[in-house]
Amino acid sequence: MSGALFRNVASDAARLILRNAAAADPTGHAKSVVTRFQSRPYFRSHKLLGRAKEIGISASSGFCSSSSSSSSSVGFVGWYLGMVKSRPVLTKSVTSSLIYIAADLSSQTISKNSSESYDLVRTARMAGYGLFVLGPTLHYWFNFMSRLFPKQDLITTFKKMAMGQAIYGPSMTVIFFSLNAFLQGESGSDILARLKRDVLPAMFNGVMYWPICDFMTFRFFPVHLQPLVSNSFSYLWTIYMTYMANREKPVAISS
Repeated sequence: MSGALFRNVASDAARLILRNAAAADPTGHAKSVVTRFQSRPYFRSHKLLGRAKEIGISASSGFCSSSSSSSSSVGFVGWYLGMVKSRPVLTKSVTSSLIYIAADLSSQTISKNSSESYDLVRTARMAGYGLFVLGPTLHYWFNFMSRLFPKQDLITTFKKMAMGQAIYGPSMTVIFFSLNAFLQGESGSDILARLKRDVLPAMFNGVMYWPICDFMTFRFFPVHLQPLVSNSFSYLWTIYMTYMANREKPVAISS
């Protein structure tokens, strides 16, 4: 509609100019000039409009493809963050369970011979621990730390780290070794011997590994994402812990 209107206006203007020019110049030279003036701008404008349409179509298609790819890349992240806010305990527990499954399978891959098969019962124990024990406790522990020390400054971060190394870390290490041994059918004396053998080395190695992880978690991430970040750091740690928890029973007790 706008193209037809443009053509009508241009045609009327050209006829008016041509009529006046013909009246003023009987030689006809002005007529030819006006005719050239009439034809060229229209075709140039028509071509420019066509090119603009083509560029607009290509630009819009490029924008659509880029926006669709970016939306797909952030779609899972957005969904996960929404689940963290709507169902925090369940989401963090499932996340912890999946990380424990991956870590245990990695630990078995490192330690087993090529002819041996995977111990899926052991992997199920690790998954259950992440789902029912570690995931929920991480949620409540980080929320408790956030209420107790609401700031994220340097001094507060060190306080949270000290609390984790003094209370949460040792408690969860003892629970992990004890529960895993109990689910394997070990007696109380066997569990006690395993704790005497394995807890102190695990705690010492934890002091070497976890402070820098806790510093980054408490200092740079909001409280609702801190369990996820801690679980991400725990992947390497869990490979070590699942190996320690599934060692043979102490010889002196098992004999």
